[in-house]
Amino acid sequence: MAIQESAATRFWESYHGPNLGYIQEMYDRYVRDPQSVDSSFREMFERWGPPPEETRSAESISTAPMRVSAAAPDPRFLKKLVDAGKLALNIRLYGHLAVEIDPLGLRDKPDTSLLEPETFGLAQDDLTAIPASLIWEHAPDNVKDGWHAIQKLKEIYTDCIAFEFGHVHEEDERIWLNRQAESGIARKPLEVKERIALLQRLIEVEQFESFLQRNFVGQKRFSIEGIDMLVPVMDEIVREMAHHGAKEILMGMAHRGRLNVLAHVLGKPFGKIFSEFAHSPNKDLIPSEGSIGINYGWTGDVKYHLGAHRSIKAGETVETRITLANNPSHLEFVNPVVEGFTRAAQDDRSQPGYPKQDFGIAGTVLVHGDAAFAGEGIVAETLNFNSLPGFQNGGTIHIIANNRIGFTTDIKDSRSTYYASDLAKGFEIPIVHVSADDPESCIAAVRLACEYRNRFRKDFVIDLVGYRRYGHNETDDPETTQPAMYQKLREHPMVSDLYADKLKKKGLTNDEQIAQIRSEVRSKLQVALDEVKGNEDKGGGRRSEQVSLRKMADVRTAVPLEQLRAINAELLKWPQDFTVYPKLERILQRRADALEPGGKVDWGHAETLAFAAILADGKPIRLTGQDSERATFAHRNLVLHDPHSGRTFCPLHRIPQSKAAFAIYNSPLSEASVLGFEYGYNVFSPQTLVIWEAQYGDFANAAQVIIDQFLAAGRVKWSQRSSLVLLLPHGYEGQGPEHSSARLERFLQLAAEDNFTIANLTSSAQYFHLLRRQAAFTESDEARPLVIMAPKSLIRNPRVASSPEAFGEGSFMPVVEQHGLGGQVDAVQRLILCSGKVGIDLETAIDESDRDRSWLHVARVEQLYPFPKGEIERVIGRFPNLKEIVWVQEEPQNMGPWNYIEPRIKARASEGAAVRFIGLPKRSSPASGFQEIHNYEQQRILSVALSRSTLDVNK
Repeated sequence: MAIQESAATRFWESYHGPNLGYIQEMYDRYVRDPQSVDSSFREMFERWGPPPEETRSAESISTAPMRVSAAAPDPRFLKKLVDAGKLALNIRLYGHLAVEIDPLGLRDKPDTSLLEPETFGLAQDDLTAIPASLIWEHAPDNVKDGWHAIQKLKEIYTDCIAFEFGHVHEEDERIWLNRQAESGIARKPLEVKERIALLQRLIEVEQFESFLQRNFVGQKRFSIEGIDMLVPVMDEIVREMAHHGAKEILMGMAHRGRLNVLAHVLGKPFGKIFSEFAHSPNKDLIPSEGSIGINYGWTGDVKYHLGAHRSIKAGETVETRITLANNPSHLEFVNPVVEGFTRAAQDDRSQPGYPKQDFGIAGTVLVHGDAAFAGEGIVAETLNFNSLPGFQNGGTIHIIANNRIGFTTDIKDSRSTYYASDLAKGFEIPIVHVSADDPESCIAAVRLACEYRNRFRKDFVIDLVGYRRYGHNETDDPETTQPAMYQKLREHPMVSDLYADKLKKKGLTNDEQIAQIRSEVRSKLQVALDEVKGNEDKGGGRRSEQVSLRKMADVRTAVPLEQLRAINAELLKWPQDFTVYPKLERILQRRADALEPGGKVDWGHAETLAFAAILADGKPIRLTGQDSERATFAHRNLVLHDPHSGRTFCPLHRIPQSKAAFAIYNSPLSEASVLGFEYGYNVFSPQTLVIWEAQYGDFANAAQVIIDQFLAAGRVKWSQRSSLVLLLPHGYEGQGPEHSSARLERFLQLAAEDNFTIANLTSSAQYFHLLRRQAAFTESDEARPLVIMAPKSLIRNPRVASSPEAFGEGSFMPVVEQHGLGGQVDAVQRLILCSGKVGIDLETAIDESDRDRSWLHVARVEQLYPFPKGEIERVIGRFPNLKEIVWVQEEPQNMGPWNYIEPRIKARASEGAAVRFIGLPKRSSPASGFQEIHNYEQQRILSVALSRSTLDVNK
């Protein structure tokens, strides 16, 4: 009997923990009804008898107090320990849900049961029995057991700052972030002088807004009230970045609070701001957010779009420059522009190779709207720059100025996420949420963000949750759409009052001192306004600058052939231990003799020679695009890949002639953000030739806001110069409506006030000279964006390749006449004008036919804007017997250059000469998706253009 009992004991010892509890439950059911359990259990209980009597059920294990034994671990203790660990993890992950960050208390209370011990069946006695170090490895010395550890963690993670770090997958970063939170950073008290300075700043912010409200009734200012702490937050960021050595702090933000930031963070004089209000146009006559703004005439911009610069002394020898970028009403589109500013400030372009980047020398601050952060796709595109080699800038501090409403739209209608900041989680960016009514917690959040950026060189998001005291603008009545919110707001005190009361309770200030601060601030504002009023009779607002058409400088773009040959030889050298992909090596070696007599230089070769010659002049270059290292059509291959080692090598980094950096990067699959980034880079670094290449020219329409608001209008709105080059592959080769047209017509429609150079080229030498000319114009008054309708099939067309002499001599020609035509000037009756690829198609068709062409002449307009009127007039004037001037294009009639070019040709047509169009009819889609239809249409265009029988049609 004893032997049998011993065997049963050994048998039941193999079951423990939850498994043993389950066995006990099955035995209880077996006793009541043997048929209620599986036959295997019946056999087990019949053979081995009941489980040990002291065994408890699973339920009792999870609820009974524990005893810690020095012997083998108690399974119940292990389960409680695991559950306590889960509870601590949940507090770190989800504690933010319990933080009260909404000043108005409008947010629905979330379910926070995951933060409670009861959810895990844990009682106080259970947690008291666990040493604190088993739950919280770095618990403070005064936290001795698990119960106090859990209470302390709850206090940290559910108190005043809502920390969201669980989505950060880099373990060292996440551990550091949690340790910072658990060190008590949120409740680290400010010094007395810091508290008084913070109160004074809040009063200055509040008084500025109320002063504008009283003195400029009904004028829009997009008040900061409700997120007043934005100004002290930005002040603190400036101090922290300057303290860590930043010489440039680049900022971008939309309308909300912008005037207050300009006044207090950027130091824009009050008088200048007041004068802009005083000279604003009648609000009843000007559309909301109209572009006339504060100026006379149709240039300039409204006051709440304008940027500013300020230099501050961080020490006796260190100066920090703050820049707030100009921004259109397209809210978040300034983000990539500012990111480009910062990267340009960080790059040292003075030496060959890739620029040397110093993350610490410049920092970025972006202020977002809560609705826009979630709703505008450009935000996600810009966040994606965070870790990309060609675009990262060592971390951006993002502030969401969260007033919980977008124009008149409630949260439930504007986003699908719980927080406005949730988009940032996908990029593993740490996030803190903080109430704008809790000033000291806001400052703590800033210090954490700046320390994280300095340590890890990555982005950080501060969700500053407040409200909007007035409507979208001060002429709007918000109570029609948010009546409940604004009923609460009537009773809600300003943050300056809340903070003043807090400091008074601590005995740090009193009513008399606060009144004195308010009086001094109002007095200063009044003095500035009185001065503006006194100057009103001396001339009103500033007038818009007249934009004069450029006078093209005589720039030498040719390069002596001997110099080009020396460069060419160096371009074909690579390190001895580097293997070039064999097929590509054969292609590159064909360039060895291209500059010798009888040689030809194709498009890709001409581009490389242009880059090398520009670098030899000491001019840095930056080139980006989705496939720019090799180019979409594989014609560039400036970054070579070793098929054995995977190493890369760029010949332009090693040529001895280079005197400046050459940066070339493949970009993310984005147009708007990348083009905005390159525009910002170029504006900040005007000495750099910056080039953006679209994968296909059609895709540039995804960057239309950047093109419209920045490239086309930046000069006249903001006096902001750019020499950015856009390479937009364009041409009709039967590749369908999405791979044919770069929408040339849109750029020509935007062209005015000498704001662009727009070209459609037909030879590699023309491309070489135009790039060289653009590089020469950087940093000068001649600087303008250059838009090139880049070739596709023409890249390898032998008719586009140029002789060596074309590079060693000459310059860019706005109009190119076809060789071999027009010799008999009296016989010419039809003059064909065209641009781009169709000109090569016409040349090919003419050369393949032996018909008499004495009646015909062809000229290619290589530069469409500014229109080369002098050259066109000289061409037309040579032919006294013209019957018609024909514009030939491959694009539909409502697209391409025709609508732009027609009035300009008619204004210069000789008497009696008709002006006609030959091309595709008007269409809603730019090109056919069927190759056979494309071929038929192209052949028809050429046949009509080159047929003498059509000469009198529609004359």
